[in-house]
Amino acid sequence: MNLDLLSIGDCNMDAFINPSESESLCNINTKECLIAFSYADKIPVKSLDFSVGGNAANNAVGASRLGIKCGLVLTLGDDSIGNQIVESLKKEEVDLTYVIQQPATNSNFNVVLTYSGERTIFTYHAPRSYEFPVQLPRVSYVYLTSMGESYMPFYNHMVEWLLKNPEIKLVFNPGSWQLKEKSETVDKVMKLAHTIFVNKQEAEKLTGFAAKDFVSRELLLALSALGPKVSVITDGGVGAYAFDGANFFHCPPLPVDAFERTGAGDAFGSGFLSAQIKGKSLDECLVWGSVNSASVIGYTGAQRGLLKENDIDIWVERFKSSGVKVDEM
Repeated sequence: MNLDLLSIGDCNMDAFINPSESESLCNINTKECLIAFSYADKIPVKSLDFSVGGNAANNAVGASRLGIKCGLVLTLGDDSIGNQIVESLKKEEVDLTYVIQQPATNSNFNVVLTYSGERTIFTYHAPRSYEFPVQLPRVSYVYLTSMGESYMPFYNHMVEWLLKNPEIKLVFNPGSWQLKEKSETVDKVMKLAHTIFVNKQEAEKLTGFAAKDFVSRELLLALSALGPKVSVITDGGVGAYAFDGANFFHCPPLPVDAFERTGAGDAFGSGFLSAQIKGKSLDECLVWGSVNSASVIGYTGAQRGLLKENDIDIWVERFKSSGVKVDEM
C-alpha cells in the first residue's frame, strides 16, 4: 500500500460517562470550576459510550476519512483493549502494518466524564517501551505526536530516520511529556518540523513568550523561530492562527453548539493536514481544520464526528455562508 501519511504516537480506549447527579462549583474571580459529587455514594450514569482515541489514532482516522492513504505506528498492549483498538482501526481502512502489540502488557484506557459540553478525563497510561519499526516506508508526510514517559529512545530513532530522509515533511504535535521535559531531542524535532500544531498555552510554554489575552503575531514568530516552517496555534472558542513565514491568518470557529469537546484539537489537526497534503492554500487548510473540529464536537468521542471526503465541500460551503471568514492578521 502506497501511503501518503504515517501517524506516530499513542492510542487508547475511551469510556464516556454522563453522570445524572452532580453540580458545579465555580469561583467568579478566578474562573475556576469544580465538579462535585456526594462522597461514598453511588452516582447514576445517564449514558455510557466507548470510543477509540489518542492523538495518533484520531489523526489517522481523520485523514483516512478525508481521502488520505494513512498508516499508523503504535505500540499497544496484547490485551482485550488492544484487540478492540485494532479491530476498530481496521474498519477505518488505516494501514496497521506498523502496529505492535507487546506481549504481557496493557493498553491505555481513559474514563471521560462529560458535563455541560466539557470533559474531565481520568487517564491510565500503561508503562511500556515504544518499539521503533525495523523499516519504515518513505512517505510524503509524518505526523509525530504525544507519547508517554518512555518516549525518548523512540524520538531519538525518529530524529535519525528523518535526517536520513530529509524529503519527508514532519508534522509535530507535542504531548505533555514532550512539553514538560523540553529535552534536546524535542528541540531537534522542532528544528526538523515542517508544521507544528499546539494550543496557545503550549505555544507559550515552548517559546517562553507570554501572549496574555490573545494569540499575537509575536507568539507565532517566536514559535516559528524554533524551526517549523508552518506554525499553527489553536485557542479554543477564539479559533486558530497560522503563519507560514510570509502570511499570518486567523480563522474563527464555525458557530455550532458543542455536545462534547473530546478530540476537537485532533480533528482540527487532521482536517488541516489533509488539506495540506492535497495542496490547499494556508487559509483553506484552516477552514478544513475548523469545520472538521465543528463536526466532531457534535458527537461523543474523538472520532464519531470526523468528516468524510464527500462531506467536506458541504461543510466548507456552510463555513462560508455562516458569515465567518479567515482574516489576515
